[in-house]
Amino acid sequence: MLHSLAQELNEVLAPTIPGQLLSDFGLRMYFPKGIIAQSAEAKQFGKVANATIGMTVHEGKPVVLPSIHKQVPELAPQELVAYEGTAGNQELRKIWKEKILQKNPSLKGKNFSLPVVVPGLTAGISYLCDLFLSKGDILLTADPAWDNYVLTASERREAQFKQFSMFTGMGLDHAFSISQFKQALEENSKGNKLCVLLNFPQNPSGYSPTKEEAKAICQAIKDIAEKGCKVMVWCDDAYFGLDYEDNIERESLFAQLADIHENVFVAKIDGPTKEDFVWGFRCGFLTFAGKNLTDEHYDALVKKLMGDIRSSVSCCSTPPQAILLRAFKEPSLEADKKTYRDMLEKRYHRVKAFLQTKKDHKVLQPMPFNSGYFMSLHCSGIDAEALRQKLLHEKGIGVVAIDSKTIRVAFSSIDVDIIDQVYQAIYDTADEMVR
Repeated sequence: MLHSLAQELNEVLAPTIPGQLLSDFGLRMYFPKGIIAQSAEAKQFGKVANATIGMTVHEGKPVVLPSIHKQVPELAPQELVAYEGTAGNQELRKIWKEKILQKNPSLKGKNFSLPVVVPGLTAGISYLCDLFLSKGDILLTADPAWDNYVLTASERREAQFKQFSMFTGMGLDHAFSISQFKQALEENSKGNKLCVLLNFPQNPSGYSPTKEEAKAICQAIKDIAEKGCKVMVWCDDAYFGLDYEDNIERESLFAQLADIHENVFVAKIDGPTKEDFVWGFRCGFLTFAGKNLTDEHYDALVKKLMGDIRSSVSCCSTPPQAILLRAFKEPSLEADKKTYRDMLEKRYHRVKAFLQTKKDHKVLQPMPFNSGYFMSLHCSGIDAEALRQKLLHEKGIGVVAIDSKTIRVAFSSIDVDIIDQVYQAIYDTADEMVR
């Protein structure tokens, strides 16, 4: 038996694509009118006393230990130790929506939800799995892919994790395989429901689509939707904005997909952790969009997401939100970010220049890359894990084996003056393994 509050939200969403895509878990989810909701009311109307929230309060402010407060004296007690709202700091959510619009100008005039704060982008993906994947449902993404996708979708939700070959071939001259993507959409849309996860710049390959490729990707999704398949696209934009070539599509696919077709519903998973270089803050955002969705529909979706947050972590950490809110108002923020983006771009070009000298290598071939933190090497005739182990124990170099044929190298964490040394060691070690 569904809770009455869940049923109310389901009725609001019933005529919509997201309502029809909800998982068994998603159908059950609701935001309770319990302690949090009652505390929010008391905050507004409890003028004499607010005896709803489990915090120690003195003279209207949460107490904070001096030994804690002296570590970050600029933050007020409310910013440092108080609980934040389940959906996150309201002002921060509004500012992030403004930033999404600034970075994706084609969203102007399109209706999309107010972003909800989640405890990191991994959590955002996990919540999407909760709300929209039932046992046996398909999640389609590229090959190669970040290993956390299969762990979150298949192991936690028992969904089918399907992949398409991302590239037309190995080597820097190859590109995104539109034909493989279209074929995968056709093959996996037979049940008239499909979730597609697109991550650009991609982890582990470091690839972002060109402007023409982005149009073709969106058109392929629209074509499937026109055939009657209800498609939900998850745009994992963790590394958004870290683009190093002029022909890359600068906007998120979320912008093009937001109102592309009545059968397409899209979620954007993004945040400051990579964009603003605050990895350990574990602060991300989830935003929804779909053609003909109203504010009432978005409110119902957000309430279901809030129920998921409330039932898992209760609310996200307050200090990172407070610090980010302050930082986003700093005039120097964009100039500060450019310094580190330029550093990453310099490393990218150094890696690419080195790889140009190895174009005919028989064992290692780079996957196409043009953005982000990473690049990957395809291994022919040797095992990627064996290469990783040999590099680590004999050369003192750490890389990641994504699968048996792929190693990922995070040039984001290699100083530019040792890039040639590191990559030469990788290639030399691969050669040693085939002698």
